[in-house]
Amino acid sequence: MSPKQKRLLTRIIVALVIFFAIIIVEEAGLLHAAFGSPGDVYAEFALFLIPYLIAGYDVIASAFRNLFRGHALDEDFLMTVATFGAFALVLFPHTEPHMAEGAAVMLFFQVGELFQSYAVDKSRKSIADMMDIAPEFANVMEEGKLKQVDPFELAPDDEFIVMPGERIPLDGIILTGDSQIDTAALTGESVPRTARPGDEVISGCVNLTGKLTVRATKPFEDSTVSRILELVENAAEKKARTENFITRFARVYTPIVVGVAAALAIVPPLLLGGDWADWVLRGLTFLVVSCPCALVISVPLSFFGGIGGASRLGILVKGSNYLEALGSTETVVFDKTGTLTDGTFAVTELACAPGVTEAELVATAAAAEAFSTHPIAQSVRVYGDAMANGERSGGDAMANGQRPATNVAPLAERVRDVREVSGQGVEAVVDGRGVLVGNGKLMAAHGVPFQATDAAGTVLYVAADGAFLGTIVIADTIKPTAARAIADLHAAGVKKTVMLTGDRTDVAASVAARLGIDEVHAELLPQDKVAEVEKLLAATERDTRGKGKLAFVGDGINDAPVLTRADIGIAMGAMGSDAAIEAADIVLMNDNPDDIAKAIDVARRTMRIVWQNIIFALGIKFAVLVLAAFGIANMWMAVFADVGVAVIAILNAMRAMNVKRYEKR
Repeated sequence: MSPKQKRLLTRIIVALVIFFAIIIVEEAGLLHAAFGSPGDVYAEFALFLIPYLIAGYDVIASAFRNLFRGHALDEDFLMTVATFGAFALVLFPHTEPHMAEGAAVMLFFQVGELFQSYAVDKSRKSIADMMDIAPEFANVMEEGKLKQVDPFELAPDDEFIVMPGERIPLDGIILTGDSQIDTAALTGESVPRTARPGDEVISGCVNLTGKLTVRATKPFEDSTVSRILELVENAAEKKARTENFITRFARVYTPIVVGVAAALAIVPPLLLGGDWADWVLRGLTFLVVSCPCALVISVPLSFFGGIGGASRLGILVKGSNYLEALGSTETVVFDKTGTLTDGTFAVTELACAPGVTEAELVATAAAAEAFSTHPIAQSVRVYGDAMANGERSGGDAMANGQRPATNVAPLAERVRDVREVSGQGVEAVVDGRGVLVGNGKLMAAHGVPFQATDAAGTVLYVAADGAFLGTIVIADTIKPTAARAIADLHAAGVKKTVMLTGDRTDVAASVAARLGIDEVHAELLPQDKVAEVEKLLAATERDTRGKGKLAFVGDGINDAPVLTRADIGIAMGAMGSDAAIEAADIVLMNDNPDDIAKAIDVARRTMRIVWQNIIFALGIKFAVLVLAAFGIANMWMAVFADVGVAVIAILNAMRAMNVKRYEKR
């Protein structure tokens, strides 16, 4: 609790103690015994002014200040007029006094203000935790000594040092050192990541264990931490339609009810000759009830809480309008590479000819591909190294303790006469044997009988001295959480999932089938993806009668046009391109597709809370307004209809910040 909140709480407690002490004195008849009638009414007036002014002097000051600035019709003004009116009823001493109600209205209004302030601070704290990721300095080596400089002073290719316990100041690549990196503030991921030379690191993360030397790849203003801070700071400016409606509603609603309250207090006594005190009290009660603070506080607070809660999960929402749209998502469209898949080639399948072990097959192919720079060749070499080191978890060969039958002699001595055949593969002499690694065309060109396969991915057939050794299938590996992400989206109520990719149709179909995606479109150019999204947008609008939204999830620079065109653009933030993150409305810092379902769930939960508050607040208010107009509702009922409803709505809005159940998933 802030010092300001503590001071307000102290004032409220002091005022409440005095208030109830006066109530006890008045109920005991001590005022009537001491001052008689109507002196006891004037004594009550003076006594109740004490807790009233202790609790609400700042509200009264704010009301007069805004009045002179031309902003009179706010909740401070309404509370001041209503409570002044309640105390003014002392001018009608023959009626039941209402100073206690006047003091109570101000007291409980301040209780509501305290709840509001606490709730907003709590929501801001969850976002402030994100703001704390900003590094204060960077260590650079000058004349053999470490010097702390402003991160803004460093440029790409400059080297800096990150000591254990320090935040990484700029995005970069590790040159030397091994460590564990805490990425929780950015990605929501609780388990530290291992960092080694050659790995990319992003600014804002904390270096936990070892000293690192890093080469900057971006200036500070373009770094991950700067982009995140900019997104968070600008989020409050982009209001949801519901939020804007409530703001416009309050502007129209407040002057209307003030006019009705004034008419209710003045017109009947003038035209019908009614009792002035009775009708003024009705008008004042109407005025207290009419205050729209429950709506104008709880609705923005709900959105603010939803955005803050999402940020704790590593999901950055650029504004409450996008959170609202996300809550209506009916169709989710994915780019494949880098979104549902890792975007890196890897060996996914091995098929050996009779008498050939997996270890021999991979070792032979890896040797032949030893000097190729092609990504597919690199995948084979990495897989061969992993098998040689016993790191492969599957496969009978490694389970039986076998190792690749490779020479320990340098590859330059073992491999010669390497020739890459365009569009077919590689020919080489390995350990004196003529080795072929490539597609079916290469095998056919050399008359090697082979067993063709229609496996999804890039298929490499391997042969040595004219004998077929087997098949290696290489494909873009699916992210471990991708299948669960699609299942969670369907469970969350998403009607259709679609995959768009520039990859081959057979590869795309295989990935879609494994993940449970409803629809797939393959072999697309970037402009084709925009055209497909246009069709899907039209279909979604038609099928949902304009109520449903379409979200597109991507990570590459070629996804930027589609991210902009979709109703909601979602970018994979940690490894995604700058253009994709800039174009997107929501950024997933953890690069985890399963976070999409969490984001939709948070958005829908936030919207449920928003509408709960709207319906509850308006329902109670209109009911009591009618009762007040007919003289049935008293001032105490008005206090509940205003302050009580506001407090309940605020407490309900605070639930939007609670994301613990998502953190456990």
